[in-house]
Amino acid sequence: MMENTLTHIDESGNARMVDVTEKASTLREAVAVGSITMARSTLSLVKTGGLPKGDVLSTARIAGIMGAKQTSNLIPMCHPIAITSVKIEFTVNDEKNSIGVTAAVKTVGQTGVEMEALTAVSTTLLTIYDMCKAVDKEMEITGVMLIKKTGGKSGTYVRHS
Repeated sequence: MMENTLTHIDESGNARMVDVTEKASTLREAVAVGSITMARSTLSLVKTGGLPKGDVLSTARIAGIMGAKQTSNLIPMCHPIAITSVKIEFTVNDEKNSIGVTAAVKTVGQTGVEMEALTAVSTTLLTIYDMCKAVDKEMEITGVMLIKKTGGKSGTYVRHS
């Protein structure tokens, strides 16, 4: 369902942070995904820990958690949120030479955590890229998207594609 108004623009067309003061605090969760494709040899180095910068997936997981926590400092109209959980999961696909990332973020609050989940996925993928770029300049980050969100007045959203 698409809303007809942009919530971060006031009646005069000025940017604004949405006032959530009167909104009820509810359990809110968002799940986002994305992936990075790389050369077969690069994926092998990630899996065996053979890259000079160290353990790629452990470092990327920590970066994703940190990214979720920093979202309001990066995205101008995001509210600072007391995040209660961030989980980062990896799916290695040997056939496609890719690593899929799933980030699930939770809070109990007055606004959702969609941006935090998307930032977590993006930061995780960018960290993988950064740690592997010395051996592979042709990596490609794709498919970053929200796949689920729950809580709040608008209820549950699940992506259907």
